[in-house]
Amino acid sequence: MNTEYSVAAHWGGNFDEAGLRQWAEDLRRQLRAPQVSLGLVFMTPRFFPYAKQVLEILRVHARIPLLAGCSSTGLVAGPEEIEDNGGVALALYALPGATLNEYYFTQSQVEASTGSDYWPTATGVPVERSNGWLTFLDPFHLDAEKWLRGWNEAYAPAPVFGGLASGVFAEQATQIYLNGEVFEEGGVAISVGGDVKLAGVISQGCTPIGETWTLTRVEQNLIHRIANRPAYEVLAETVNQLSAEDQRKVRGNLFIGLVVNEYLEDFHRGDFLVRNLLGGDPQSGVLAVGALPRSGQTMQFQRRDATGASEDMSELLERAQDQLGGAAVYGGCLCCCNGRGKNLFGRSGHDARMVRKQFGEIGLAGFFCNGEIGPVGERNFLHGYTASLALFVKKD
Repeated sequence: MNTEYSVAAHWGGNFDEAGLRQWAEDLRRQLRAPQVSLGLVFMTPRFFPYAKQVLEILRVHARIPLLAGCSSTGLVAGPEEIEDNGGVALALYALPGATLNEYYFTQSQVEASTGSDYWPTATGVPVERSNGWLTFLDPFHLDAEKWLRGWNEAYAPAPVFGGLASGVFAEQATQIYLNGEVFEEGGVAISVGGDVKLAGVISQGCTPIGETWTLTRVEQNLIHRIANRPAYEVLAETVNQLSAEDQRKVRGNLFIGLVVNEYLEDFHRGDFLVRNLLGGDPQSGVLAVGALPRSGQTMQFQRRDATGASEDMSELLERAQDQLGGAAVYGGCLCCCNGRGKNLFGRSGHDARMVRKQFGEIGLAGFFCNGEIGPVGERNFLHGYTASLALFVKKD
């Protein structure tokens, strides 16, 4: 492993103070950099009773000045995705010249936030000082969509990566971690500024099918007409033009992709915001979608399955590396939907191994989410069935 800038590891045992202390010290020794800039930690629910103690052990013995993360039912550490009873995942990052600012916020602040200056005032981070944000949120007591609308108003086009914690679903219990504190609601946001920026990949796990179209009549989340034809008719035609094998694949796996930036000359993977196709009525010709599209917007139908998701991830990782132009990648954070992993691909480790294959043996940690956060175009969105990869990259 290239341990100059980042390292990651997984603790699969039970709570053991002496063992965790040694584990944290060993991981710190693996990092060749003189100082840690940031630590990311993710824990499964069996560590809930010990979370505060674990944070203190890691902060002291891995010498972490800023430690953040959340709970999850599944963990990412290096090339591994540990989806069952995982324990603790920890990554240490040395980010030369980075300016990091952390901020914890609550639902009451989301309710109170109005205007583009609310969040910069609250966080103390001016818009021009942030190159991007890493965020971990509680999904049960925080309105992530509303928070993200306000955050975009304040900070877009700065990218936001991260995800919604998972934990004990029946009890709606999750944990958010910041330094030595354990929160059962709210969210934490880390601004990455200075000589380090955030770049990454938002792989929504879909393959485009058919051609691109223009929406010509829309009402709320109902699409009446596409290219001045009944929307359902266009969908049926698109499916009927597929091979018999592809028609079988799309059954129950159809989605809609909406272009976010209409000023692009051509539309490719990563340019579409993928949303659920909720249903259609052949009589009225109307399609219902899990979004609020607009007339004049470009769209394309999408298929989601393991093959399409793998193709999507591969292509977007290659494109991301090309766009970085050889800039140093210090490490990464991978936030994957609970519906990915072995549920989608039939085996664990698919996404994490693809990241390591593309970017080398960087320190990589992350978790399985109840919703993923990441940019499409110059705005940030809440996604499903997505892999949100944040990369810490040397700024030009």
